[in-house]
Amino acid sequence: MNQKILKTLEYQQIKKMLQEHVLTAFGQEKVAQLAPINDAELIQVMLNQTKDGVDIERLKGGIPLPQLENVRPHLKRIEIGAMLNGRELAQLGRVLRATSATVRFFEELAKSEMPLQALPELVDQLVTLPQLTERIRSSVADDGAVLDTASTKLRGLRSGLKQLEGQIRSRMDSYTHGSKAKYLSDPIVTIRNDRYVIPVKQEYRGQFGGVVHDQSASGQTLFMEPQAIMDLNNRLRQVQIEEQQEIERILAELSEAIMPERHQILANAELLGELDFVNAKAQLAKTLKATEPLINLENHVDLKQARHPLIAAEKIVANDITIGADYQAIVVTGPNTGGKTITLKTLGLLQIMAQSGLFIPAREESQVGVFSDIFADIGDEQSIEQNLSTFSAHMENIIQILDQIDDHSLVLLDELGAGTDPQEGAALAIAILDQIGIVGANVVASTHYPELKIYGYNRPQTINASMEFDVATLQPTYRLLIGVPGRSNAFDISTRLGLPESIVNQAKQLMTDDSQDLNNMITDLENQRKAAETEYQALRYEVTEATDLHQQLSTAYQQFFEDRETEMTKAKEKANQIVEKAEEKADKVITNLRQMQLNQGAQIKENQLIDAKTTLNELHQETALKKNKVLQRAKRQQTLKEGDEVLVTSYGQRGTLLRQIDAHNWEVQMGIIKMKIDSADIEKQKVVEDQRPQRQVTTVNSGGMRHIKAQLDLRGKRYEEAMGEVDQYIDAALLANYQQVTIVHGKGTGAIRQGVQEYLQGNRQVKKYEYAPSNAGGNGATIVTFK
Repeated sequence: MNQKILKTLEYQQIKKMLQEHVLTAFGQEKVAQLAPINDAELIQVMLNQTKDGVDIERLKGGIPLPQLENVRPHLKRIEIGAMLNGRELAQLGRVLRATSATVRFFEELAKSEMPLQALPELVDQLVTLPQLTERIRSSVADDGAVLDTASTKLRGLRSGLKQLEGQIRSRMDSYTHGSKAKYLSDPIVTIRNDRYVIPVKQEYRGQFGGVVHDQSASGQTLFMEPQAIMDLNNRLRQVQIEEQQEIERILAELSEAIMPERHQILANAELLGELDFVNAKAQLAKTLKATEPLINLENHVDLKQARHPLIAAEKIVANDITIGADYQAIVVTGPNTGGKTITLKTLGLLQIMAQSGLFIPAREESQVGVFSDIFADIGDEQSIEQNLSTFSAHMENIIQILDQIDDHSLVLLDELGAGTDPQEGAALAIAILDQIGIVGANVVASTHYPELKIYGYNRPQTINASMEFDVATLQPTYRLLIGVPGRSNAFDISTRLGLPESIVNQAKQLMTDDSQDLNNMITDLENQRKAAETEYQALRYEVTEATDLHQQLSTAYQQFFEDRETEMTKAKEKANQIVEKAEEKADKVITNLRQMQLNQGAQIKENQLIDAKTTLNELHQETALKKNKVLQRAKRQQTLKEGDEVLVTSYGQRGTLLRQIDAHNWEVQMGIIKMKIDSADIEKQKVVEDQRPQRQVTTVNSGGMRHIKAQLDLRGKRYEEAMGEVDQYIDAALLANYQQVTIVHGKGTGAIRQGVQEYLQGNRQVKKYEYAPSNAGGNGATIVTFK
């Protein structure tokens, strides 16, 4: 895509926003190399990667990557046989550790069954080198220092160095704190030329003997190595040399170990940079509140509520922009500062972002095309150096555009034909638009010329549009109106500003009939559009309501049949159980009769038969309540009315009936909570009168409600599961009359912590919430206080 359009539409500003989110050197390279492409399949792959990154950002806080330096020069040095220093090896070690951590992260994602489209294929290319990773980790610190654990010999040498340094300092202390301390300028021990020395006054140098290694600027102080510790210093220096030789040997071995793996390490670093780039794209999408654009291979662009990404969301008006399906050309008219230029730039920049694999600031389901190139003539390109006027500069630019466009191009022309005689400019504008139409490119052009309003009606595949202007406030609304040409508001504005009506009327009479008819036509169109829009909004609301109601009825209808089948199955099972028990008892009665008949011959007494018949009759289950006086009396006692004290059996909590909601549900006050309770869960309590004053006691049925702890632990749970538990726990804690509880959510990515606090903020029963003290979990736990 041509570089001029990228500059005109400020594409570099989008890349700067991306740069703020990358952590690795190779990620920086990916952002620097980012450019729009016209390969639809590759664009879709890039968008899929961005979507994966957005999903991971939303659920996991992003892919965990550290800051990584550019290791390409280090691997080049290894390739020519050079030895790396500790800092370079540490940077390579960070790449290897980041590779292992990233592979583990995506393995965990796979276990959680998060649906990812493109990134797993990318991560599968990472190759972990556990042995080399561990060897560098145990040998080199992050700052490049070689660790004692790098080798047994190095550990022994450093242990010997500490012992020698201790002996030397012990001997030196006899000089700084003994009888000879008076000969020193300061009672300290310092180092010169890697040897321990003491500051001796010039006149007392003979008191110590030994070697002078340095002197002060004034010459009054000599830094001397006393004769008595020269042997110790010599031994110390020898061990230091051996230590350095061992360090160089270790670094050389590590460099040699990296040599066969250099290509794989570089490939890993580049892949991590690409994942870092995906992270940055996800962060940018979050910042811009952007969504995934849908690719339309026929270049039908349908941007819904599109916003310019470089203008603050609270300052920009979102617009629907459509081109390519029903029309290939849009002619936008309207007043200056009405938003025409920003609309053109929004269309171009969002299309370029989409063809770069980025999400766009527009509503979901927005469609973009895949253009071979995008061209623009926007802004005043007057050139003093080239002695070009504004009109000449625009014409040169348009000539270049006409030479390069094809039927897969998008052309954006701002103030087409401006800067010359209006009649000539309008004629040129029409001819240019006709030529672009012949080629078949999509074009959006803004203009002030009224002739182009007629052009929008007369040409096929062309439509008028305008930027709305509110005459009442004398301000543009910045709304794009497709299908309605802009009209001159000069007369209306002049009248509202106080220009005498006689002057305005005279001006109207001076206008040609064609111009006046055109303005009247535009006014009628605007009125029709507003009426249609009002009717559309009302119809859309009614359709939405009807759709929701239909969905609810369908769900309820389905649920009814499912519940009916379930209850029928339960009833049949219960009936079968009753029949089985009845058969067992009947069999026992029959068996007893047979046994008596065998024992007593054919003579069975009448009372025995009556007893057996009575036993069989008892198997019949009474179903009519009106025949059961005991149940009838219990039902009368259970009659509920407002103000009754009741027990809610499902919660084991006493309460008071406030009002009957419907035939099966009551509103019950339980402590500070009002709840809708089914009548089947309510038991009326007897009121016992007592002359003594009684305290109101809240009774909790341990059988109906399990004991609620004052702390909820959410660590290790998934986000949705944790939020469900928080909701249930807060209700239970309120029913248990807790004044304060603690929710332990851990630190982690912060997603659960943020979700908990957003829930607490919206709960009206919560008085306040704050992090726990540092000794009680800090920001890993939240203390909740109820009202």
